[in-house]
Amino acid sequence: MEQRFVQLSKPQITDDDIRVVTEVLKSGRLSIGPYTEMFEKSVANYVGTEFAAAVSSGTSALHLILRALGFGKDSLLIVPSFTFVASANVALYEGGNVEFVDIEPDTMNMDISHFEYVAQKNLGKYKKLYLMAVDVFGHPLDWNKVIDVCNKYGIVIIEDSCEALGSEYNGRKVGTFGEAGAFAFYPNKQITTGEGGIIVTNNEKVYKMAISLRNQGRGEGQGWLSHDYVGYNYRIDELSAALGWSQMRRLDEIIDKRDTVAQMYEKLLRELPIETPKMMNYVTKMSWFVYVIRLPKGTTSNIRDNIIKYLENEGVQCRNYFSPVHLQKPYRELGWKEGMLPITEEISQRTIALPFFTDITYEEQKYVSCKLKDALYKFNLLK
Repeated sequence: MEQRFVQLSKPQITDDDIRVVTEVLKSGRLSIGPYTEMFEKSVANYVGTEFAAAVSSGTSALHLILRALGFGKDSLLIVPSFTFVASANVALYEGGNVEFVDIEPDTMNMDISHFEYVAQKNLGKYKKLYLMAVDVFGHPLDWNKVIDVCNKYGIVIIEDSCEALGSEYNGRKVGTFGEAGAFAFYPNKQITTGEGGIIVTNNEKVYKMAISLRNQGRGEGQGWLSHDYVGYNYRIDELSAALGWSQMRRLDEIIDKRDTVAQMYEKLLRELPIETPKMMNYVTKMSWFVYVIRLPKGTTSNIRDNIIKYLENEGVQCRNYFSPVHLQKPYRELGWKEGMLPITEEISQRTIALPFFTDITYEEQKYVSCKLKDALYKFNLLK
């Protein structure tokens, strides 16, 4: 088979997207313009929340939510380790505390039983418990069960749906189950603003705080150099907001195309000795972020890395997804180490994210699957 190059991800940029961004450039108003509000309204209307506040990244969205909800040094953030590092880091920004939970093996989402155990053992130790609830890779948590535990122990929910814009749990859009939710728009996401994120909420206090804090803590209705809080420069620029608004107009079409890509991978890979993503029956709409397979149980990270290197040499870009956050250097320094979250650690050793994007072709997917099969033969995982 003739060698190809299939990149890991690629945003879908249309002529309409380019036209809208060009119009902003020509307008001369590149920050704090009308497209920011238009983008916010489009996202709020789509997910069904009263408010939305666009910001510079998914990380800044999560940070502002925590800050607006009063998270601080006497607070504990409970978060899965199988996530992007920002899900935990934002707690350290505010001088708070972090405790990680393990995942369940089917969806790679948070293990709700382990979450309840962690919540129980920390009751009374902190002023308030918070949950950073991650809808990993776009797959929703089992939200009824999560909410039952949080109500039982008085835990505040922040929904990290940065990878899941458009996914639904029993007909309800993710991002709407907690006090506030966050979406992110890096170029590998369902839609992109280049860099950018957004907070969605029905909590007016959270919204108003986010609007102020993203803009250097300026007070509502006050002048340019009047500041009520120590805030941040977390504003989204007008070019990014315009691109996001343009892409929101075809989000459902993008989600449908990505679902078709995922289903094609399922067909192409079904004969291989790997685990493909599993969808639970409470997922009424899946908005695919990435397509992550798992090599056979017992595969070491060394073999996985060699397979990735082989695929890269054959023109197939791929990555391991995720490395456990609790084993990153800042958290090792807090006392976390190997063996503390066994399922997270075992699964993370054998994950590979395959090339996945809205406009990937069947020929590209077939090439990926053939090269993956060759790699499994080469490293004795397929006889």
